[in-house]
Amino acid sequence: MDPSSGPAARPSSSAARGGDDDAHAPQQQVQPLAQAQPQQAAAPPPQPLPPQQQLSRYESQKRRDWNTFLQYLRNHRPPLTLARCSGAHVIEFLKYLDQFGKTKVHAAGCAYFGQPNPPAPCPCPLRQAWGSLDALIGRLRAAYEESGHAPESNPFAARAVRIYLRDVRDAQAKARGIPYEKKSRKRKQPAASGEASSSSAAAAAAREAAAAGSAGDGSSGSAAAAKAAPTTGQGS
Repeated sequence: MDPSSGPAARPSSSAARGGDDDAHAPQQQVQPLAQAQPQQAAAPPPQPLPPQQQLSRYESQKRRDWNTFLQYLRNHRPPLTLARCSGAHVIEFLKYLDQFGKTKVHAAGCAYFGQPNPPAPCPCPLRQAWGSLDALIGRLRAAYEESGHAPESNPFAARAVRIYLRDVRDAQAKARGIPYEKKSRKRKQPAASGEASSSSAAAAAAREAAAAGSAGDGSSGSAAAAKAAPTTGQGS
């Protein structure tokens, strides 16, 4: 018997079958790229979130200020509820915000006290500007009433808060050398209408005088113009 046809030849046939299996194995386990791409393209895109209602800049700032104040009440020691909040607590909250201020307020003993543009830095503390505090109180006062509370119990409208803001305004005006003046609306004076009517009468008299002068009566025209001049002066 030929040794090559004996048991030694069997491994060669099994090895051949193993080679065929290995050749077919990658086709069964690995998915072709051409088949994978259509599946990825067919996946639906994620749905966008529903658009939220756009708030104005004032409303957004008012909401942030209100949440900040409520957080301050929760962190207060002892804890403080909104129903027990008074004007004194509001003033305490405003003083707490001074540590986050960016406005230089010179002390009375500072060399730059009262100077709006100091030439060099100084160790005076930073504070919240009066205008920022005044606008903050206005937003919190509105937010308090919009949250369902009675205006009579509004701590942000307390007289003590108004006095504190006025004192801060006066103190910062002296320390920074920047006066805070409230702009007053210009009201129309009643005399303006009288002045306009007298001016119209003077113009009419001048026209009459010119007409009389053209007719040949120069003396009467000069007299009419002279009478019109005092009328204009009285109206002014």
